[in-house]
Amino acid sequence: MLQYAIRRILLAIPVVLFISMIVFYIIQLPPGDFVSTYAAKMSSAGEVMTQHDMDVMRASLGLDRSWFIQYLVWMKGIILHFDFGYSFSFNKPVLAVIQQYMALTLIVSIVTMAFTYAIAIPIGIYCAVRQYSVADYIYSALGFLGMATPHFLLAIILMYLSYMYFGDPLVGLFSSKYVNAAWSMDKVLDLLKHMIIPVIVIGLGNTAELIRVMRGQMLDELNKPNVVTARSKGLSETKILLKYPTRAAMNPIVSTIGWSLTSVFTGSTITAIVLNLPIQGPVMYSALLAQDMYLAGTWLLFMAVLTVIGTLISDILLAWLDPKIRTAFRGM
Repeated sequence: MLQYAIRRILLAIPVVLFISMIVFYIIQLPPGDFVSTYAAKMSSAGEVMTQHDMDVMRASLGLDRSWFIQYLVWMKGIILHFDFGYSFSFNKPVLAVIQQYMALTLIVSIVTMAFTYAIAIPIGIYCAVRQYSVADYIYSALGFLGMATPHFLLAIILMYLSYMYFGDPLVGLFSSKYVNAAWSMDKVLDLLKHMIIPVIVIGLGNTAELIRVMRGQMLDELNKPNVVTARSKGLSETKILLKYPTRAAMNPIVSTIGWSLTSVFTGSTITAIVLNLPIQGPVMYSALLAQDMYLAGTWLLFMAVLTVIGTLISDILLAWLDPKIRTAFRGM
């Protein structure tokens, strides 16, 4: 298992480098660059930049070189100095921008993933065991509704209901008096209160989908020979349920970690904008709009790394859950 994990990590390095190069190239495909975008903003504000001014600015920012040379310089800084470049739109190092929003992004992401799996797995098991019951129909209807409802629309509805019944739309992650305040127990409680809507909205889509997956897998496993044999030996239903069908049904759930990790981490960008959340999703969106290539490239590179890590975690957990996969790993 350890050798397999090390092999996968080593293979992931060229994959991430290749993805980073493709991402860096795609970011520069739209016409113009950060300087032209900046000049357009200056023009709308009544200040005109001449072509000479734009050329000087490009030279000072290193944007007058080819994209491949810019990419090599960027990767050299990352590998040798852990320097991800400079954010033109935020006017500070990229790493400083990411660190500014990373803590709250991690908090929202971890809580959302915990909410997703803690709700989806038990409900999926219950719906399979109580197939065609009233509760099964209710959860199925809610699941389809959650999958079909756009996140941003649900966010607006919940903010409206929160304002109507509690007098507070719960926009953002903090009340105005706690935004710049030092951390305290009151600020933590205010954060927890404001996280209710984001966690529900961002996590509901994945939760609804995983409920359907878990239910379907459990129904496939409940009548398999090993379960029937366990019943014939007199084992309790709870023990049978947890030891055999649930463990086998977890395989597709665990395999979703690779892609759900990145989708949750971005915080559903449109939803984060609607809710005014100070997390990484809106920052990436604004970086792409401004053609802030180093900030956008770093964030997309981070997403690629998360995908690789999530896939590796999924594979290791699958090997732990499924003896057949574990045997295959030993044979590698």
